[in-house]
Amino acid sequence: MYTPAALATYCEDTMVDVTKWPIFSLMGPQELASIRKACVFGSSANEAIYITNDDEVFVFGLNCSNCLGTGDSLSTIVPKKLDFLSGRKVVSLSYGSGPHILLATEDGELFAWGHNGYSQLGNGTTNQGVAPVLVSANLLNKKVTEVACGSHHSMALTDTGEVYAWGYNNCGQVGSGSTANQPTPRRVSSCLQNKVAVSIICGQTSSLAVVDNGEVYGWGYNGNGQLGLGNNGNQLTPCRLVGLQGLCVQQIVSGYAHSMALTDEGLLYAWGANTYGQLGTGNKSNQLSPVQILTEKERIVEIAACHSTHTSAAKTQSGQVYMWGQCRGQSIVLPHLTHFACTDDVFTCFATPSVMWRLLSVEHDDFLTVAQSLKKEFDNPETADLKFCVDGKYIYVHKAVLKIRCEHFRSMFQSHWNEDMKEVIEIDQFSYPVYRSFLEFLYTDNVELPPEDAIGLLDLATSYCENRLKRLCQHIIKRGITVENAFSLLSAAVRYDAEDLEEFCFKFCVNHLTEFKNLVGYILI
Repeated sequence: MYTPAALATYCEDTMVDVTKWPIFSLMGPQELASIRKACVFGSSANEAIYITNDDEVFVFGLNCSNCLGTGDSLSTIVPKKLDFLSGRKVVSLSYGSGPHILLATEDGELFAWGHNGYSQLGNGTTNQGVAPVLVSANLLNKKVTEVACGSHHSMALTDTGEVYAWGYNNCGQVGSGSTANQPTPRRVSSCLQNKVAVSIICGQTSSLAVVDNGEVYGWGYNGNGQLGLGNNGNQLTPCRLVGLQGLCVQQIVSGYAHSMALTDEGLLYAWGANTYGQLGTGNKSNQLSPVQILTEKERIVEIAACHSTHTSAAKTQSGQVYMWGQCRGQSIVLPHLTHFACTDDVFTCFATPSVMWRLLSVEHDDFLTVAQSLKKEFDNPETADLKFCVDGKYIYVHKAVLKIRCEHFRSMFQSHWNEDMKEVIEIDQFSYPVYRSFLEFLYTDNVELPPEDAIGLLDLATSYCENRLKRLCQHIIKRGITVENAFSLLSAAVRYDAEDLEEFCFKFCVNHLTEFKNLVGYILI
């Protein structure tokens, strides 16, 4: 059952203020305003890389193992530009413990630099990478879409769903079937040979991949059960996590020695090391197989961890953020509700080291001034010059904003339309929550509705030819799909010609056929 409190809030990007990380505190307003993406990394969170609005790549910090890629081993408190990467659009970035860096571009190219004691740069040598170098061995004509780094091993995912791994292999984390280090990228085959991978992640010395049907495969070090196989023996080739059988996983993350998975129904599972309570089970006992946590909370929409910490975090559908594990030296064994707005804040404030768990998009206050002002004035009778009456309730708006933001209203407020002269416009074809949400979207770019109401908003967006709003509605519906509402959502997707949503709902139904049969049987009884 969907409760009023369980709302889905979606913005186009997940954005965070980079100045929350101390390493950025010396940068001036002009430099900060130029940052579009950023990542803080290193054993003490003392290195950083950022990408500007012009797709220039800058680095600064301690420069351990030449991880800044500046061509020398000197530290720098002043950002230096990596000219070799100028103009390349970065789509994925990851870092190891050495550290070494992997970076993938929009064109599918893969670059690496930094620590290379175990050939984790994939260039066939163990020489330090003092500057970014294109990784081409065994990847010619391959388009890399995602990268992941363990402590000293590397992985890459291609647009065709192939997984490549290389570097340190003492525990089988490269998945080659042996424990010999792998000097160049090698395709991970075995039971992944005929699978299409859609996501990859690394623990310190372990590897995980999700394939397109939602199955999870793991290989490498398993001494703490971080592969979730029901034992603690290392795995030299990929092995399916049978403990997640029947579930469709859409996101996986790994900490230092623990792992978590999020299903398409918003269920959270954890396994592996639990010395600091990072599994959130209420104790410190390792788990060799996946166990469900946060069972009494609302739907989970995002989980977070990274291989250099023992910290875990999760975000719910209504935006609540929980943290657990090692938090500033304390062991938090149960998920703790925070006042943070995003999982990234957990890592800057409580992780050790306070690294970023992903490549971040960056928010700028000066860019939000107009948007914040518009948001404040929505449904404000003091400044409004027009009101809509829906289900007997008024919504206060501004003609100028509606005309600027929506072609439908631009046409409506022409002199030959009767509505142009009215101070109150009656709306009877849509409900109050749907129409208010639509008008609020025109002021804020955000939509806040449960999936069932989002269907009505999808109808409105289709009628008004608001394609971006249609995409947002589809996103909310995807996040809110359940066995109970899947068929009605699929029907709505077909009715409103939302092909992407239709495919998603159909796939969900296929993945949960057994549950649908049980549900139908229960209803018939």
